[in-house]
Amino acid sequence: MRCPFCASEESRVVDSRDSEMGDAIRRRRECLHCERRYTTYERVDETPLVVVKRSGSEEVFTRAKLLNGLLRACEKRGITLERIERVADEIEGELRRESAHEVTSAEIGERALRHLRVLDKVAYIRFASVYRQFEDIEEFEEELTRLEASEEPTALGVGPAGRGPSGQNTGAGA
Repeated sequence: MRCPFCASEESRVVDSRDSEMGDAIRRRRECLHCERRYTTYERVDETPLVVVKRSGSEEVFTRAKLLNGLLRACEKRGITLERIERVADEIEGELRRESAHEVTSAEIGERALRHLRVLDKVAYIRFASVYRQFEDIEEFEEELTRLEASEEPTALGVGPAGRGPSGQNTGAGA
C-alpha cells in the first residue's frame, strides 16, 4: 500500500476493524517514512455497478463520487466524516442489493436525498439544489415548503440527528 502523502510503500497497520456495515475491513496505517497516518479499506471485489446518466451515457459507479457529493452538501454542518461515510456505504449497499448491475443516476440522487433528509435538512436542501438543478429562488421555496409539510413530529419532540423541534441540538442521535 503506497502512502498517499509521500508514496512510500512501507507502512504498518496501527488498527484494524470491520466497518459498521460489515462489508469491509477498515485499517489505520502509519507510513514508516513520513510517519503520517491514513485509512484504507479492504473490500470484496464485486461486479461493477453501471450508472446510466441523464444523457444516456454509462459509467462505472464510484463510491468516491457519491461521497464527494455528500461531503459538499454536509460541509460546515457538524456531521462527522464517519457518519457521512456510513451514509455512502448504506446507499451503495442498497444499490448493490436491489439492482442487477445497472442503476440510473436519478436513483442514486433520490437515495442520497432520502438519507440526507433524515441526517440534516440543510444538507438535504444543498444536495437537492444541485441534483434537481434549481434555477431560481422559487424552486428553493417550493422544496422548503415540501420539506416542512412532510415533517412528522417524533417521540419526545426529538427529530432526526438529535435535533429538537426548533432545530436545536439535543445531543441525541448521530
